Amino acid sequence: MSQHRPNKNKAANPLHKPWNKTDKAAAGKPNRNTATAKAQAAKSVKSVQGDESKVYSPNACRVLFQQRPESVIRLYVSEKVAPKFSDVMKYLAASKKAYHIVEDTELEKIAASQHHGGIVMLVKNKPIQSIASYLQQNRLKKDCLLALDGIGNSHNLGAITRSCAHFGVGGIIMKQPELLQSGAALRTAEGGGEFVDGLSCDNLPLALKLCKEAGYTLITTSSHGGSSLYNTPLPAKVVIVFGEEMFGVSQHVAKNADIALQIPGTGKVESLNVSVAASLILGEWYRQQS
Repeated sequence: MSQHRPNKNKAANPLHKPWNKTDKAAAGKPNRNTATAKAQAAKSVKSVQGDESKVYSPNACRVLFQQRPESVIRLYVSEKVAPKFSDVMKYLAASKKAYHIVEDTELEKIAASQHHGGIVMLVKNKPIQSIASYLQQNRLKKDCLLALDGIGNSHNLGAITRSCAHFGVGGIIMKQPELLQSGAALRTAEGGGEFVDGLSCDNLPLALKLCKEAGYTLITTSSHGGSSLYNTPLPAKVVIVFGEEMFGVSQHVAKNADIALQIPGTGKVESLNVSVAASLILGEWYRQQS
């Protein structure tokens, strides 16, 4: 693993400066780290604090860098993928931040995942806003929010976030919105996590009450009842609530809903995956409002 540390001798090794099209060939094979250097890198990754996270996969890392490059703390990248992120390495060099050229086996350890795609970034998390603050600052005539009741699977969260970004959702209300910034969720979101904010709440029923008072229509879903998604007018300002797949939304939330929707189908399966259901409903809301 080769680490960039700005110093007067950095030009002696081509890997001590950012990759570009002309120096890739001259770089040759990178020098592999000693056991001590690897141990230091591993230690630095394990020291991640609550306001930092690891983001991996090319799409998630690329979009994050485009949207908030100042949030990147450190970069780990494979020799194969490094040329595609030469601009990121140049930026880090200019900002006196380190990058490391590492093997895929090291990346797997750093990301704690086989699906790193050849790159891992250590980044500062986006700040989390409360739903109360969001409602005070945004007096919108048209807005769609999601509220997640008991959903914690990172892949579902990532898929939901990706659909939210595609259909222009303002934010996702959760008790633990930091889950949206996990490495697995951001990888699955394919960059969508940079355009959708997590909105915190300590009490979901109270948060939904605040939304209703701010003019939002509360929508829930049911596989056993409700009106057809495709025959129901959807208001311009909505909060769509989704619950965990097994139990759905809580009874307290369901009984306070303004609209209960059902997604028509053959009935051959009990229900759709929550991320698929979210995508269908968001798509219909977007279609009606466009």
